[in-house]
Amino acid sequence: MREDGSIEAQRATDSATPAYTVRAVADRLGVPTATLRSWNRRYGIGPQTHEPGRHRNYTEYDIRVVEKMLELISAGASPASAAQAATNGRYQPAPELGDTAPLLAAAFQLDTVELLRLLAIHFEHFGVVATWEHLCRPAFAAIVREQGDTGGCVDVEHVLSWSVVASLHRIPNAARPGSILLACAEDELHTMPLEVLRAALAERDVGARVLGSVPQVALADAIARTGSPATVLLWASSRATIDRAALMATRDAHARVYVAGPGWGGSQPSGTRLLESLAAAVEELVPVSLQLA
Repeated sequence: MREDGSIEAQRATDSATPAYTVRAVADRLGVPTATLRSWNRRYGIGPQTHEPGRHRNYTEYDIRVVEKMLELISAGASPASAAQAATNGRYQPAPELGDTAPLLAAAFQLDTVELLRLLAIHFEHFGVVATWEHLCRPAFAAIVREQGDTGGCVDVEHVLSWSVVASLHRIPNAARPGSILLACAEDELHTMPLEVLRAALAERDVGARVLGSVPQVALADAIARTGSPATVLLWASSRATIDRAALMATRDAHARVYVAGPGWGGSQPSGTRLLESLAAAVEELVPVSLQLA
């Protein structure tokens, strides 16, 4: 990569060099073609121009950017962070994963600007699963402990919750909507885990729709609208929010059913599969999505 020129200038320099198909680049770098296409679509890594009726071909410059992205990912960067660094020609060191002090300080000051900045950095560097498990959940646990001691800090919890959801919404959906529906009972108040799972699946280029708290009839309607055999995950934060009617609706629609959340612990209904963690949910639903594609 030239150090004294813009990306446009570097691309111009390569304009007269040979062009390579995505298959040729995949074979050269040992990267699946599906991954290269996903990076091109999601992050703009690879060919930027496309003539109707012709394949998108990679220049040597495009290949160097992909190589830099692979190097950064191997060093621990998330794909989004690596893509930004590779195209900008710079890389910012990752923050310390699990250091909740800056996040909590911003939350107690109700500083949503700083919260969004910190969360964006962590999601870019570590991805959704690691950020949720090692940063967000411990931060919420610390706030809950403070609430138990003082009876206050509800405002702090709500500001952090809003910031996490807003940050997750910045992670774009997968290109294909998919047939995965994420839902819970209409009286369930804790729906953030569904937002987290949607974003974690999107990072793996798997589409999911968050229905959130819905009545049984709305879930049945959504299953009918997917146009293909649906996969439904029912979340419950406590036994009081287990939705038996929704469970029956998914069975009647012949959907593949998963249950998740503390409410289902020890009471897994027959014909369902219990997903005991966010990571387990991602690892289970990604291959399911590929089977249905």
